Amino acid sequence: MSLFPSDVKVFLSLTPVDFRKGPDSLLALVRDSGSDPFSGALYAFRAKRADRIKIVWWDGSGVCLYTKRLERSGFCWPRAGQAQLRLSQSQLMALVDGLDWTRVRPVRVRRPELVG
Repeated sequence: MSLFPSDVKVFLSLTPVDFRKGPDSLLALVRDSGSDPFSGALYAFRAKRADRIKIVWWDGSGVCLYTKRLERSGFCWPRAGQAQLRLSQSQLMALVDGLDWTRVRPVRVRRPELVG
Protein backbone atom coordinates (compact mmCIF):
# COMPACT_ATOMS: atom_id res chain seq x y z
CA MET A 1 0.00 0.00 0.00
CA SER A 2 1.34 3.39 -0.98
CA LEU A 3 0.91 6.49 1.13
CA PHE A 4 0.12 8.55 -1.96
CA PRO A 5 -2.47 7.79 -4.66
CA SER A 6 -0.85 6.05 -7.65
CA ASP A 7 -2.29 8.21 -10.45
CA VAL A 8 -2.04 11.60 -8.77
CA LYS A 9 -0.50 14.76 -10.21
CA VAL A 10 2.45 16.02 -8.16
CA PHE A 11 3.67 19.62 -8.15
CA LEU A 12 6.84 20.96 -6.52
CA SER A 13 6.95 24.51 -5.28
CA LEU A 14 10.31 25.96 -6.25
CA THR A 15 10.25 28.63 -3.55
CA PRO A 16 11.13 27.62 0.03
CA VAL A 17 8.35 28.26 2.56
CA ASP A 18 8.16 29.05 6.25
CA PHE A 19 7.79 25.62 7.86
CA ARG A 20 5.64 26.94 10.67
CA LYS A 21 2.83 26.92 8.09
CA GLY A 22 0.20 24.24 8.54
CA PRO A 23 -1.97 22.53 5.92
CA ASP A 24 -4.45 25.42 5.57
CA SER A 25 -1.68 27.98 5.00
CA LEU A 26 0.01 25.71 2.45
CA LEU A 27 -3.29 25.24 0.59
CA ALA A 28 -3.66 29.04 0.59
CA LEU A 29 -0.25 29.26 -1.13
CA VAL A 30 -1.50 26.79 -3.74
CA ARG A 31 -4.65 28.84 -4.28
CA ASP A 32 -2.69 32.10 -4.47
CA SER A 33 -0.46 30.61 -7.18
CA GLY A 34 -3.55 30.05 -9.36
CA SER A 35 -4.01 26.30 -8.80
CA ASP A 36 -7.02 24.53 -7.32
CA PRO A 37 -5.99 23.19 -3.90
CA PHE A 38 -8.96 20.77 -3.91
CA SER A 39 -8.16 19.13 -7.26
CA GLY A 40 -6.64 16.06 -5.60
CA ALA A 41 -3.12 16.93 -6.76
CA LEU A 42 -0.20 16.75 -4.32
CA TYR A 43 1.75 19.93 -3.63
CA ALA A 44 5.26 19.59 -2.20
CA PHE A 45 7.09 22.35 -0.36
CA ARG A 46 10.58 22.57 1.09
CA ALA A 47 12.16 24.39 3.99
CA LYS A 48 14.93 26.91 3.45
CA ARG A 49 17.67 24.38 4.30
CA ALA A 50 16.08 21.69 2.08
CA ASP A 51 16.32 19.10 4.85
CA ARG A 52 12.54 19.10 5.37
CA ILE A 53 9.56 18.70 3.05
CA LYS A 54 5.81 18.98 3.46
CA ILE A 55 3.31 17.54 1.02
CA VAL A 56 -0.32 18.64 1.21
CA TRP A 57 -3.35 17.39 -0.70
CA TRP A 58 -7.10 17.01 -0.56
CA ASP A 59 -8.02 13.30 -0.63
CA GLY A 60 -11.75 13.83 -1.16
CA SER A 61 -12.69 13.70 2.50
CA GLY A 62 -10.14 15.96 4.15
CA VAL A 63 -6.78 17.70 3.91
CA CYS A 64 -3.73 15.45 4.31
CA LEU A 65 -0.29 16.63 5.37
CA TYR A 66 2.86 14.56 5.00
CA THR A 67 6.11 15.84 6.46
CA LYS A 68 9.62 14.42 6.49
CA ARG A 69 13.00 15.56 7.78
CA LEU A 70 16.25 14.02 6.59
CA GLU A 71 18.81 13.59 9.34
CA ARG A 72 22.10 13.71 7.41
CA SER A 73 21.42 15.24 4.03
CA GLY A 74 19.05 17.43 2.07
CA PHE A 75 16.33 16.76 -0.46
CA CYS A 76 17.23 17.13 -4.13
CA TRP A 77 15.40 20.30 -5.20
CA PRO A 78 15.56 22.53 -8.28
CA ARG A 79 16.80 26.10 -7.95
CA ALA A 80 14.42 28.51 -6.27
CA GLY A 81 12.00 30.22 -8.61
CA GLN A 82 8.44 31.43 -8.98
CA ALA A 83 7.04 28.46 -10.89
CA GLN A 84 5.90 24.95 -10.07
CA LEU A 85 7.39 21.76 -11.44
CA ARG A 86 5.40 18.60 -12.14
CA LEU A 87 6.76 15.20 -11.05
CA SER A 88 5.76 11.64 -11.85
CA GLN A 89 4.75 9.18 -9.13
CA SER A 90 8.17 7.44 -9.27
CA GLN A 91 9.99 10.77 -9.05
CA LEU A 92 7.89 11.66 -6.00
CA MET A 93 8.81 8.38 -4.29
CA ALA A 94 12.51 8.99 -5.03
CA LEU A 95 12.20 12.52 -3.62
CA VAL A 96 10.54 11.29 -0.42
CA ASP A 97 13.29 8.66 -0.02
CA GLY A 98 15.94 11.40 -0.24
CA LEU A 99 17.21 10.25 -3.65
CA ASP A 100 18.05 12.31 -6.73
CA TRP A 101 14.64 12.20 -8.43
CA THR A 102 16.00 13.98 -11.54
CA ARG A 103 17.65 10.70 -12.57
CA VAL A 104 14.37 8.75 -12.54
CA ARG A 105 13.25 8.22 -16.12
CA PRO A 106 10.58 5.99 -17.61
CA VAL A 107 11.82 2.93 -19.47
CA ARG A 108 11.10 3.21 -23.15
CA VAL A 109 9.80 -0.05 -24.53
CA ARG A 110 9.71 -0.55 -28.26
CA ARG A 111 6.76 -2.20 -29.82
CA PRO A 112 7.57 -5.81 -30.72
CA GLU A 113 7.82 -6.76 -34.36
CA LEU A 114 5.69 -9.53 -35.78
CA VAL A 115 6.99 -12.97 -35.10
CA GLY A 116 6.64 -15.64 -37.52
